[in-house]
Amino acid sequence: MIQATRRIWAMGAAAAAFSLLAACAERGVVMYADPRPDASIEVMYVATQRALGKANDTFGEKRNATLNHFRAEISVPPNHEVGQIEWPRGTPDASRHFVITQSSLLPDSAQMARQIAAERRTGDTMIFVHGYNNTLSEAMYRFAQIKTDYGVTGPGVLFSWQSAGNPRGYIYDRDSVLFARDDLVETIRQVARHSDERVFLLAHSMGAQLMMEALRQIALTGDLALLDRVATVALISPDIDPDLFRDQVTTVGTLRAPILVFVSREDWALGLASLITGSKERLGVISSGAQVEGLDVRVIDVSGLEDGKDMNHATAFTSAAAVGVLRGLIDEARGGRQPFPGYIALTGDNLKR
Repeated sequence: MIQATRRIWAMGAAAAAFSLLAACAERGVVMYADPRPDASIEVMYVATQRALGKANDTFGEKRNATLNHFRAEISVPPNHEVGQIEWPRGTPDASRHFVITQSSLLPDSAQMARQIAAERRTGDTMIFVHGYNNTLSEAMYRFAQIKTDYGVTGPGVLFSWQSAGNPRGYIYDRDSVLFARDDLVETIRQVARHSDERVFLLAHSMGAQLMMEALRQIALTGDLALLDRVATVALISPDIDPDLFRDQVTTVGTLRAPILVFVSREDWALGLASLITGSKERLGVISSGAQVEGLDVRVIDVSGLEDGKDMNHATAFTSAAAVGVLRGLIDEARGGRQPFPGYIALTGDNLKR
């Protein structure tokens, strides 16, 4: 008991120190540059509550009530390493950095969905929701990195809610998640309505709470046809109270495939979140399937694939080993095949209970 308590406080102290440093660190900003023939292009559509024309948000500012839409082409450099975002430091260069090569505004979610349908080549449409302490710039480049590393061939939609983009903004961000539910539901509805394929829903950290709240809201309206359009739901390091998650899943009911929950027992960011929310562990750090027993959920523990980056809070995105293993698992889930049990712990060499 004493050892566990010491570990919690050590985790909290380290996370607090990290937050202090992060508050002082310079945040990356998306930059434009000319395209290069040896770089790859990731096309994404963005639905965001953020005011456009600003590089980053200001902590505590009034939330924007308008949902904005645009299309962007993000160039991924030929020297890209799996799990990395090659941020521009100084003059942006498409041969070495992530850069934007083209963007255009769209009038509304319906027009965005129609354009997605017109440009579709293959695959489900992936809708990605970022987590706490994210700027729009960070979310855009992270999504481009995910699409590249996971080989996503279908269209991609980033839903960017109004995170403060500040480590001090945890409570502000939790309120912003609730503020964003209606807009995310509308985005899912429009994309699904105009798509010949189904939608794949991916969410990280506090964005997982937003995703589950949106699905719960859809279920409460009785729109079962919309829920049937969902191919897969994957939650990465979800910052959700396990009791709340049980209620959300129970309300949503059975989807086409079990919800995938990726956890890490050494997620220091969620360790800090548990202290802020009353020392109760978050869904993203559970160590067994007991807390989701009876739910149509699969828990994948990536603790054995950690790389130490970002407080082990985004291992599924930042660890090359994790990407290599999880890419196959997610493909199987999207194909409707679930060959693994309710809880598995992954290592670089094997899959085991």
